[in-house]
Amino acid sequence: MAKTSLDKSKIKILLLEGVHQSAVDNFHNAGYENIEHLPTSLDEDALIEKIRDVHFIGIRSRTQLTERVFEAAEKLVGVGCFCIGTNQVDLTAALTRGIAVFNAPYSNTRSVAELVLAEAIMLLRGIPEKNARAHQGVG
Repeated sequence: MAKTSLDKSKIKILLLEGVHQSAVDNFHNAGYENIEHLPTSLDEDALIEKIRDVHFIGIRSRTQLTERVFEAAEKLVGVGCFCIGTNQVDLTAALTRGIAVFNAPYSNTRSVAELVLAEAIMLLRGIPEKNARAHQGVG
């Protein structure tokens, strides 16, 4: 069978903004070794320096992948947005370079449903009114 990819030990992965440790674990379990995991986003200039030899980058919503960043990312083949949107990615710049971009559009569905139910219960129990009275010193 023909080889269609680099050896996994040569593929460099950069995960920013404290992407959950399970992502790092999944990459390791899949045989990837060269993973850099940072707790914060990087400004554009720092990101340009860091991304030059990266094959895959995982971001959340603060990291901005601009035209300048994509120009510097000569080896980049994929962007994973570990969030619901891709507004922080210049999709045209990615497309013209053949860089795949994906996100997790329904990743917060359960959390939103839980919040809606909790808010409904609060309203049914009159919590906002009781809270206001308590802060006014009225029993």
